[in-house]
Amino acid sequence: MATETANDSSESTDAPVAIEGESDLDDLVETGEVVLADFYADWCGPCKALEPVVEKIAETTGATVAKIDVDTNQQLASSYGVRGVPTLVLFADGEQVEQVVGAQPEPQLRELIEGYTE
Repeated sequence: MATETANDSSESTDAPVAIEGESDLDDLVETGEVVLADFYADWCGPCKALEPVVEKIAETTGATVAKIDVDTNQQLASSYGVRGVPTLVLFADGEQVEQVVGAQPEPQLRELIEGYTE
């Protein structure tokens, strides 16, 4: 999986950014206009199926994509009300604007993001 960590000095948002805690996500949301946070688990089949879609979204849209492992970030997942994985949370201009649960088809995610990037 081609992920960066939130602490990388690279400005590129072409690959999903691995989030290591609440402050990482907060920093990313504050600096990114549109951020799609993917709350996932390594053991989750639908999460694995969604992974190539999320990576393509990161490469081909203006949104920054964050990957958050719910097993290592249980407190963060809980604070966003994540009860099932995958859960996708969309932020625009520093505010949470959407939340969807379950694997979503690429066109639906793209449409969701484009509603906030135009």
